Amino acid sequence: MFSPRAGRFMLLCSMFVAACGDSGGTPCTTDLECPSHFCKADGTCGAADVDAAVGSDAPGDGTSGLCTPNHDGMITVSELPLVAGKMAKFRIATNPTFDTTGTASGSGMRSWDLTAQLANDTDKPLTLLAPTGEWWAASFPTATYAAPLSSSSDLLGVFHVDAAQVTLLGVVSPAAGTFRTELAYAPAVKILALPLAAGGSWMSTSTVSGTAQGAIVAYTEKYVSLVDQVGTMKTPYGEFPVLRTATDLTRTAGLSTLLTKRQFAWTAECYGSVATVASQDFETSAEFADPAEVKRIVP
Repeated sequence: MFSPRAGRFMLLCSMFVAACGDSGGTPCTTDLECPSHFCKADGTCGAADVDAAVGSDAPGDGTSGLCTPNHDGMITVSELPLVAGKMAKFRIATNPTFDTTGTASGSGMRSWDLTAQLANDTDKPLTLLAPTGEWWAASFPTATYAAPLSSSSDLLGVFHVDAAQVTLLGVVSPAAGTFRTELAYAPAVKILALPLAAGGSWMSTSTVSGTAQGAIVAYTEKYVSLVDQVGTMKTPYGEFPVLRTATDLTRTAGLSTLLTKRQFAWTAECYGSVATVASQDFETSAEFADPAEVKRIVP
């Protein structure tokens, strides 16, 4: 029996994949010593393989193919590695203890630290999949890529990217067949409004319809997002200047509320979402310390 709660809210982490490459390991003390312009906390250069994409609406600077963080407090589509084929590795903890409040660091900034080992940690690669040749491609002709939605499910979110926004078009199973999942969002959900900047906010309400594990379903999802904090996030990969986005999901069918959930995503220039934290179902607190899942980028 399909449960609409399962594996359906780690969207921000699925959207963004930090670059992977062979330039890491070079000793450094400042960002300017690295081709990637990112000197990690361990004193080595971060990866510099953020390629330009092909296509007029795709991300990329169109010249060197390398995204260089300019630390201007704003993240544009050219500063997000949203390219099919990109891969990064994340450390994923289920039901750990982590306080999303973080620590005040002056001038309205906050800092968070996800370098420590957490409960049930597992390292997993995340790859952005190209739509070409996939069984669902014809149903989502404007798709830019697809990516797993959660470590607890094999369902894929199908996304579109342009200069103004990142949208969720639908959710599909990896394979077709009698018990396939093929859900479409009408209209598409605005997962991210671009450029991303402190104080930015947006909202989407969509009708979700199609088949889930072969059964016909229909319900409504409302997403409310706010870029609510600016600061730094420490990960096993390194320490990043970040913008934090809080997203609240409410799923309803008729007059019944099926699910509420909150997610935070910490986004860095040229590396995308370097950490995400998803709440337990029906979380009522703005900040919480008992998340359902925590993801952060690792080398």
